[in-house]
Amino acid sequence: MQKARVTPSLALVGACSSPILVIDGFDGDPLRVVVTAAALSPFPSAEGTYYPGLRRPLTREDKTAWRYVERSVRAVAPFVGRAFGVAAFDLLAASFSIVTSLPATLSPVQRIPHFDSANPKVLAMLHYLGGTTGTGTAFYRQRSTGIEMVDEENRAAFIAAASPASASATGYINASDNHFEQIAFVPAKPDRLVVYQSALLHSGIIPADLPFSADPSVGRLTANFFLELADRHQ
Repeated sequence: MQKARVTPSLALVGACSSPILVIDGFDGDPLRVVVTAAALSPFPSAEGTYYPGLRRPLTREDKTAWRYVERSVRAVAPFVGRAFGVAAFDLLAASFSIVTSLPATLSPVQRIPHFDSANPKVLAMLHYLGGTTGTGTAFYRQRSTGIEMVDEENRAAFIAAASPASASATGYINASDNHFEQIAFVPAKPDRLVVYQSALLHSGIIPADLPFSADPSVGRLTANFFLELADRHQ
């Protein structure tokens, strides 16, 4: 039944032609997942990260939530294998997250596109669950450097150019500006999954009228996974 609802698509983004995998109808019952997340609330703040809100890391001790994690990883495996040309991957982390930071409260670094890892083998997997109206995930090119994907060689150049950009930015970046060009956008909707290299410059699209609620049944709730690819097929 689930396979009949799943609708995958693949796009190659930017000059780097990085794959972005989108799967609609991924779980088949997103409200069930929202209920699972709500049972774990209230979420703690996302300490040690620049995520603009609350984040609840998931472990095997979170029995119902961990079954969702395992179910999701199994379901996405064949799609990731084809899209990224790999035979296997490892799960690095999984969590539920809610955007709660008002635009005026963001730190400078939260106002511009970011990358999660400079390792091209690390994938971000984002499952939109609730509070999706007007939101999504966008991908960017840094205008002054041309950087779309950050690696160890260009990381310093990206940071040097990003510093003045972040100082002059206000609120969430929701479109191209003088410093960053939006090169792709994935609109959010419940039960849509998006998978991309975490080294890509990206940002959540967060409208000013979003209900910045900490309640998982009301706020912008996502499940966030990080995967590490095994060696590519030869």
